[in-house]
Amino acid sequence: MAEEGKNSSMRPEFPTGRVKKIMKLDPEVQRVSSEALFLVSCSTELFLRFLAEKSAQVAIEKKRKTVKLEHLRMSVKRHQPTSDFLLDSLPLPSRPVDRPTKDRRQSGPDGDKLPPPGTRRIDHFFRKPEEEAPEPRDEP
Repeated sequence: MAEEGKNSSMRPEFPTGRVKKIMKLDPEVQRVSSEALFLVSCSTELFLRFLAEKSAQVAIEKKRKTVKLEHLRMSVKRHQPTSDFLLDSLPLPSRPVDRPTKDRRQSGPDGDKLPPPGTRRIDHFFRKPEEEAPEPRDEP
């Protein structure tokens, strides 16, 4: 009995303003009633809770403490209704590259990685500006 009272005054966890903005991104949606906003917020919360629980079960089966994308993908694959609409939207898992492990002490401070294009090292910000040689002043 006590739980029924809690559920009737249930408030969604997601910010209603943000959910409303997301709903209005659809060009066919002109207005959003408070009842529709409430139902979409609650159903989204229940769906995410479902995904989290199923993903956690997969992680436990794999004897992992951290839920990763591969666990989420596997839980979605196992539930056919969810798989039908969500699996194509999930990013593909990254494959680990087989590289020999390097000892960090042998590589330089930057390692052998190149920075992404357009980035600068932090010491570029703190070095003295390169100035041309000062012009000789004529003093009388």
